[in-house]
Amino acid sequence: MQNQPTVTNSNGDDAADAVELPSGSYYKHYQIEGQLGEGGFGHVFQAWDPKLCRHVAIKQLKIDSQESAPATAKLLKEARLAASLKHAAFVQIFAIEDDVSPAAIVMELIQGKTLKQLMQQGPVSASRAIEWLVQVAAAMQVAHQAGLVHGDLKPSNLMVEASGRVRILDFGLASQDDAQATGSVSYADPQGTIAYMAPERLLGRAADAQADVYALGVMLYEAVAGHRPFPELQGLALAAAHMQSNSETWSFPPQLETTVVQLILSMTARQPERRIPGMAAVAERMQDLLAHADASGMLSGTTVSDTLPVAAPAQLMAGQSQIPTTTWRRYASIFAAVVVLGLGAWKTYPYLEDKLSLLKPYSEALSMQQGIQALQLFDRPGSLDKATKSFETILRHNPENAAAVAGMALVYCYRYASDERDELWLSKADASVQHALKLNAQLAIAHAANGLLQLNKGNRKEALEIFNRALALDALNRFAWYGKFETLVKLGRLDEARDFALDARKRFPDDRYFADGLGTAHYIAGDLASAEQAFRDSIQLQPDAVNAYANLSATMSRQGRTEDALHVLQQGLQIRSSGRLNTALGVALFQKADYLGAASAFEQAVAPDKGNPANYSYWANLADTLLWIPGRKPEARAAYLKAKELLAPHLLRAPDDVVLVYRMGLYSARLGEKEEAVRHIRHALELAPANANVHFRAGMAYELLGDRQLALAEIAKAVQLGFPVKSIEAEPDLMALRRDPAYLK
Repeated sequence: MQNQPTVTNSNGDDAADAVELPSGSYYKHYQIEGQLGEGGFGHVFQAWDPKLCRHVAIKQLKIDSQESAPATAKLLKEARLAASLKHAAFVQIFAIEDDVSPAAIVMELIQGKTLKQLMQQGPVSASRAIEWLVQVAAAMQVAHQAGLVHGDLKPSNLMVEASGRVRILDFGLASQDDAQATGSVSYADPQGTIAYMAPERLLGRAADAQADVYALGVMLYEAVAGHRPFPELQGLALAAAHMQSNSETWSFPPQLETTVVQLILSMTARQPERRIPGMAAVAERMQDLLAHADASGMLSGTTVSDTLPVAAPAQLMAGQSQIPTTTWRRYASIFAAVVVLGLGAWKTYPYLEDKLSLLKPYSEALSMQQGIQALQLFDRPGSLDKATKSFETILRHNPENAAAVAGMALVYCYRYASDERDELWLSKADASVQHALKLNAQLAIAHAANGLLQLNKGNRKEALEIFNRALALDALNRFAWYGKFETLVKLGRLDEARDFALDARKRFPDDRYFADGLGTAHYIAGDLASAEQAFRDSIQLQPDAVNAYANLSATMSRQGRTEDALHVLQQGLQIRSSGRLNTALGVALFQKADYLGAASAFEQAVAPDKGNPANYSYWANLADTLLWIPGRKPEARAAYLKAKELLAPHLLRAPDDVVLVYRMGLYSARLGEKEEAVRHIRHALELAPANANVHFRAGMAYELLGDRQLALAEIAKAVQLGFPVKSIEAEPDLMALRRDPAYLK
């Protein structure tokens, strides 16, 4: 080839660096017209292809050493894969010239302005920004489906043509450096740009589809805000800020629609699993926003200024970051020291987070994140205490923080629903919910807390509406998902509950709560095999969450597998004692006619240190068992009275809750209070005439009251509706009824 430049080192070998090709020189048959840019993997030139009479871009790969050859081979392989992508946003790759050194990739030459250049002119409207970025989302959806990720999405890699079409200039290869924002993190991935790198990538995790989602979210923020997150930081201070904060601390323009804010937050969540699940969902959300834009391009919905509390922090309006610059710079050196440890440093993340939280001043964002994370483990001992500590820390600094107030409301609700059941928690939750909604009525977590409060009060239909409102504000709010599922179950809408749990399992595959929920839905529907598998999945996801052991044991007991049920319970008890585990153990032993063992387990369930003395059903279980132990009937009566006393305020609050109603009827029947018992049982049958369990409980009550004919009729109706005959035959109180010639005739 004429005039082909060749560079050699002192040994006469081809040099390891890319060639500086002057204008007018040739690379193979391509005539170089000038350099377009330089990036981490080489130089980019504009050239003329005389064979096909067209302008092209040539990316000549830089090779730092002989050891870099595998990396170059990998890049060329990715280029070949990228060439197969059919979406119009991707730059076409015309040729790979790898028979010379350095190798080069010949690509389509794109004319226009980079997104970086356009954003340097100032903020753009949300609709215009979304019109650009929805094209990128659609293109990246195609790439992700093909198993490819970009790993270096940033404004300088996106070109907007005169027609408005957006082109992706680079697919994880060399690109034009962004002088302001690149500070590549060489210890993790030399292609990365800190300003757009997801936090997990800063900790050494490989690029994946969720990292691309994060980068696109940062670009959307930059486009509408007119600046990047933490614009005053760079280098390791910037990396530390991204790693230790979350996007809820970023400042948003007052005129920005809240729907756009929610989209940005869902794309830039610090934890990958909490981000919007994939580019397909991103594109769908963006297209939906554009579909509701008015003729002037304004998107529908309220704006940030509409939802800001009266005493909004001044920095929100001034466009300043809430976290002081000096904070991040002060411990950037600590972050750098961890980086020096090598590529495995990402494994130290939990410890790094703890150390940094000790060394840096108070961070509202970090405290909120820690509180939310603890809340998601609400049934693990100590988690609610940790959440309380985090939210109270925030409220000491800022008593008007609506999210922290809502977080405390959730803490109170979960305490009430746990083994700490006490009416005081509901009162505290009620006050906190009202305060949170007054501070910010557009906060999803505040509505989720209100929904849980109403659910605990027995207002199920109202709770469902509120959870739906929370999900409309934030489709990924887990507390709203938790609450809506539980509400659907308690409303008896089991098919909806099962479908909802299946959807949740897809969205949150790592969350064992939804595995438990799916198991519960299957259990209630009588699909015990599916229930068992779901509870096993829950245990696999979180082996120290003991509720799943109790659920799995109950499922096995209902199948008559008492020995298996007891084995599972012992596994749970080896982790820790709890009211639910001791109750499940008592039930299993009771079914084996081991009444002494069952009574001991139920006594543990109502013990303050191993269970919950405020749980009415635990006392009723103990009473049922004590009746079968000679000489302990007075203790049984006292336990029934305690159960009635604890149940009464619940029934007063929710007089049409069928479970509460039939339980009060049964407890009254046990105590010989016939008139009260019959009144509650008839009410329960009116509330749920097609519920097999209610008819079974009615039959039990009538048998205890001595009305055999009504008892036989209700038991027969229960079996007709699907109640297991095995469970009837395992009930000691129905022994005489089963001997009756009319039983199941």
